[in-house]
Amino acid sequence: MRRPSAIAVTAGFLVGTYPSSATAEDLDPSLAQSIEGARLVEEKPLYDPLWGIDSNGRIPAIERPGGLSHPERWRYLPEGRLKPGNVLQRFLVSSFITPYAFSSSDVGTGVGLAITDLDFRRQRRREFAALLLSYTSKGQQEYRIKWRRWLHHIDLPEGGILQEERSFFGSEVGFNRTLTHRFFGLGSDTDAGDETSYSDESIYGELGLDRAFPSPASNWVLHLSARGESHELGSGHVEGSPSTGDVYPELFADAESRNMGWLRLGLRYDTRDSQQNPYEGWHLGGLVAWAPVQSGGAMGGRYTLSAGYVFRTLPLFHDGGDAWEENPPTDTLAFGFRNAYTSGDLPFFALPALGGTEGQRGFIGGRFRGNASWLGALEYRFWVLPRGVAFTRSIRIERIGIALFYEAGAVSEEVSPARLFRERVRHSYGASLRISFDRTNPLRFDFGFSEDGMEFSLGYGLTF
Repeated sequence: MRRPSAIAVTAGFLVGTYPSSATAEDLDPSLAQSIEGARLVEEKPLYDPLWGIDSNGRIPAIERPGGLSHPERWRYLPEGRLKPGNVLQRFLVSSFITPYAFSSSDVGTGVGLAITDLDFRRQRRREFAALLLSYTSKGQQEYRIKWRRWLHHIDLPEGGILQEERSFFGSEVGFNRTLTHRFFGLGSDTDAGDETSYSDESIYGELGLDRAFPSPASNWVLHLSARGESHELGSGHVEGSPSTGDVYPELFADAESRNMGWLRLGLRYDTRDSQQNPYEGWHLGGLVAWAPVQSGGAMGGRYTLSAGYVFRTLPLFHDGGDAWEENPPTDTLAFGFRNAYTSGDLPFFALPALGGTEGQRGFIGGRFRGNASWLGALEYRFWVLPRGVAFTRSIRIERIGIALFYEAGAVSEEVSPARLFRERVRHSYGASLRISFDRTNPLRFDFGFSEDGMEFSLGYGLTF
C-alpha cells in the first residue's frame, strides 16, 4: 500500500506545471532543486501513525521472510509504531514520562517518575532505556537506570521491523534506601506478630546477556550475568516493631555491612511464543547464582529451578481476533512453579523469600525467608478492552485486562526437599489490573489477599 509522501504535500503542484519529460537541466536551478528534493522524499514516505495498523488498533498479519528460525516467535512492530524524531517528538508513542503513585505496607505510600524510551538512540526500537525515581511516605528512595539492546533485529522493506526477544544485552545500575524492611524470622511458621524492621541502603550494578541457541528464537536460552552490590543495614523505622538487630543480633551482625559480587548462569528450554506475555507453550530451566566475592571472605549461592505452562482459553469479553491478525487478543490460563535452595554463607536478606510483587502477592515483601523455598501459582488472564483506548491517531493503550491469581508456597530453614515439602503452606489470592501499551510491556496493579490482610503492589511484566 502506497503511503502519503512529501511530493503530494509540498511540491505536487510544481511537478504538474511542467511536461513529464522535463529534466532538471530544463528548469530554473532553484525550482529543479525543489522538485528533485521532493522526488527523494517520495522514496522515503512521511510518517503515518496508522501505517500497518487498522483504525481500531488491529494489526494485520504479515508474511515473515523465508529462512527465519521459528518465525512465529519474531515480534512484528508495524511502521506506525516507529515514529521518528527525538524523545519529545515521540512522546506517548515510543517515549513516556509517567508519574505514578503506589502504596504497600512495606514502604508506604509513594510517588514516582518513570522516563522510558523504547527507541533509545533512535535505532528503530532496537534499544530500550529507562530512568525510574521514587520516594515514599516512609522514606524509601529508589533510583534506577536500565538499558537493553536486542541482538537480532530485521528492518522490513515494506515497513516495520521484526525482533527476536530472547537474545539481548542488558545492564542496570541503581541506588535504594529503605527504612522499613520487615523481617519475621526464618521458616514458614512465623506469625505477623513476629515483625521486626531494619533499614538498608544499597548500591548495585549489573551486566548480563541472554542468548537463544543454536539459532535465533530457538528453544534453548542461555543466561549469563555479573552483579555487584553493597549493603549498609541499620535500625528500622517501623513504629511499634523492634529493630531486627535487637531481636536477631547474630543474623544482623553477619549482614550489617555486606559487599557482594554475584555470577549467574542459567539455562532453560522454552517453547513459549513470547517471553514477556506468552499465550501458549511451556518452559523448564535452572539458574545458579553464586557469590564468590563477599565481605569477610564468605562464599555462598542460590540454586533455582523454575517451570511454567500457559495455554489459550475461550475468549470471555471479545471474539479472539482472527487468523490474519498479529498478536490478537488472547485469554490464557497459566501455571508456574519455582523451587530454590542455598549453600554456603549468605546474609539473611539474600535468602529465598516469599511475599511481595514476585510471588505470594497477598503478603508483605519478604514475609517468609529460609534456606529453601517453593512457590506454585495459577493465573487466569483475560482482556476486557481487547482494542484498548485510542487517545489520538498515534497514542493508544493497546488493551486492558484483568488477571485472577492463586498462589501457595512454603520456606524452610533446612536445605532438604523432604523437610521443605512438609513445612506449613501459605496461601494468597487476588486480582490484577493489566494495562498494555504493547505485548512486551504490561503494567500490573496487583491486589493480593492472605491471612495477614490485603497488599497492593505495582510492577511491570508478569510474575511468571
